[in-house]
Amino acid sequence: MNNLFLITFAITVLLSSCVSEKANESQSSENPNIIIIYADDLGYGDVSAYGDGLIKTPNIDKLVSGGIKFTKGYASSSTCTPSRYALLTGTYPWRNKKAHILPGSAPMIIDTAQLTIPRMLKGEGYFTGVVGKWHLGLGSGNTDWNKHISPSPNEVGFDYSYIMAATQDRVPTVYIKNGNVVRLDADDPIEISYRKKFPNEITGREHPELLKIMYSNGHDGTIVNGISRIGHMRGGVKAHWIDENMSDTFLVKAQQYIKAHKDEPFFLYYGLQQPHVPRTPHQRFVGKSEMGPRGDAIVEEDWNVGQIMKTLKEEGLLENTLVILSSDNGPVLDDGYKDDAVEKNGNHKPWGPFRGGKYSLFEAGTRLPFITYWKGHITPRESSAMVSQIDILNSLAALTGSKLKSDDGENLMDLFLGKSNTGRNAVVIEATGRTAYRKGDWVMIPPYKGAAVIGSVNIETGNSKEYQLYNIKDDQGQKINLAKNNKEKLNEMTTEFEKVRGVTYNKGVEKLELK
Repeated sequence: MNNLFLITFAITVLLSSCVSEKANESQSSENPNIIIIYADDLGYGDVSAYGDGLIKTPNIDKLVSGGIKFTKGYASSSTCTPSRYALLTGTYPWRNKKAHILPGSAPMIIDTAQLTIPRMLKGEGYFTGVVGKWHLGLGSGNTDWNKHISPSPNEVGFDYSYIMAATQDRVPTVYIKNGNVVRLDADDPIEISYRKKFPNEITGREHPELLKIMYSNGHDGTIVNGISRIGHMRGGVKAHWIDENMSDTFLVKAQQYIKAHKDEPFFLYYGLQQPHVPRTPHQRFVGKSEMGPRGDAIVEEDWNVGQIMKTLKEEGLLENTLVILSSDNGPVLDDGYKDDAVEKNGNHKPWGPFRGGKYSLFEAGTRLPFITYWKGHITPRESSAMVSQIDILNSLAALTGSKLKSDDGENLMDLFLGKSNTGRNAVVIEATGRTAYRKGDWVMIPPYKGAAVIGSVNIETGNSKEYQLYNIKDDQGQKINLAKNNKEKLNEMTTEFEKVRGVTYNKGVEKLELK
């Protein structure tokens, strides 16, 4: 009897152990939640862990100290729409002629059958959501804002969307939830035009005395909340957002989304609007940076990141959530409104040690903060490996077991998790339709016509009548053009660049003869 009892007990313990091990194995193999936090016009040097520390970003710095800080992380473009297109599709934006800075009334530029991060993740059992800035177009042209809008993010892979159509400085100035304008009054229909103003419309150009922020270039259309916008709008008054509350609105929606889907794998694309113009930080943050509205907006943005991480911790999700944080393009100070961004910037260098900024082919246009964080799964460190936002789709596919992938992206998930030191070898960067080539320590910019400096924003475009070749390792500020002194490297870079682009580049510009 005693022997039988001992045998039975031993078998029970063994089976229990196997079941427990199987359960732990199953739990550990579950795919993590994934959050991409995407800032707007945040420069390399605007994060204190990357820059001079004159603007304090303790919450983003905490991600840096607990994750991987990439010092060669790139957006695909130095402007917003192309970068967002590349991020979500894993495809270079110059492959899509419509992927340029869009008006708020533009049709969707992502095809409804196209591979996207949310569509790929839906196939692996994820619930997918987007909260915040969209700026990839809505509808199929001539959108009626008073009816259900389709296609919207919900037709390109997102189960849930709470967005603004374009940017904070463009009409329509309304939130859109799952393809429907929030708080729309049927008796006050919305009309949008980017061609001409409406009769009796009050604009910033005609009534500057009504503005609380004076426009500086082009932002002189319809006045909403004391701010004149790009474009013209009438109607939809009850649906208008309150600019100073926008950050809080998107934060609350993101937190609600996390809490609602905490019991299933979820993906959240959180598109922050800061520090894009108009910079309208909530009163809680006014004066916090001592650099005016732009600095205050970055402080507010950093607080938002901290609140998202706090929510993950409170919901017990911190150790089962991969967070990726980056920005859509480089920084700009005066970008449409006179908000003292230039005057109060002081010694701060939003562009870090690099040259250029938003709209530029120089390094500061696309080289940005790029951080991966997953508590308990990533050993904190700094990496100098080259990574691009177009690699995120293929990397997440590898992480979640999806067989889908884009042609332009690479699988760098081992690098993102700190299991490898190998990044991509080369990348094409884009700025307002112009492209350049980055490989290893070298950058080659082909000749381009046009202004060398955009006067309204005081940023160097990277345009030159001659080829430009820089060694970024030795010359971060791109001050020494080596094109004439290193013709062998220039021809090598040009030949590879033309092969990637699939065209003979800059016809009429002869390659330099090797001597």
